[in-house]
Amino acid sequence: MVYTELDKLEHSIKKLRNEMIQSAAATGINSHRTIYYSQKLDKLIMIYQKETREMVFNRNKII
Repeated sequence: MVYTELDKLEHSIKKLRNEMIQSAAATGINSHRTIYYSQKLDKLIMIYQKETREMVFNRNKII
């Protein structure tokens, strides 16, 4: 994954976080819609963490 892909992922995370917050304000934190956004956001954050961890690991490898 290159930085532009990470940038896109960061943008998606921020956008989805805002949608989740708006959904929670409109329909409540326990609504199906808010929970859907929350679960989708969790998956994107996990992908982001995995990719950044791999980048750090690869950068620190001894050749």
